[in-house]
Amino acid sequence: MGSDADADLGERRPFPVSWDQFHRDCRALTWRLNEVGPFAAVIAITRGGLVPAAIVARELGLRVIDTICVASYAHDKQGDLQVLKGVSEQTAALGHGTGKGLLIVDDLVDTGKTGRMVRDLLPDAHFATVYAKPMGKPLVDTFITEVSQDTWIFFPWDTGLSFQPPLKDGAA
Repeated sequence: MGSDADADLGERRPFPVSWDQFHRDCRALTWRLNEVGPFAAVIAITRGGLVPAAIVARELGLRVIDTICVASYAHDKQGDLQVLKGVSEQTAALGHGTGKGLLIVDDLVDTGKTGRMVRDLLPDAHFATVYAKPMGKPLVDTFITEVSQDTWIFFPWDTGLSFQPPLKDGAA
């Protein structure tokens, strides 16, 4: 198998996640985060971190929500990292410039490329993801579910309802 950045969907294990499951996983993440807070603000890594950040912010009662906009995927391939928008000055000030007391949320840490970049910007922030792969897991402070490096998670916002052939007919 090629590297994670080079693998195509045919070489990966599909892991579909429903809205219900994702919501449960985000709430479970929040239970863990509630024990390590309090936090002054939530920073979502876009776009994948938007949905879990909204759920976590609601459950923790946080009203200050910011984003760091990072592009690293083109559909199913990981590419060059691009910071499209940084954290606002107001949010950075809440974290005293280092991220202390800030919570960074993303849906998944994969190779750790995005996580390393965000860690460099806010080294003292608490970094939480719903799912973690082995290569990126060391960068995350809190996560709920570990999946193998060759797993491709199909998030509910990326999928639609459609007919699925039976497994006996060759469906994955």
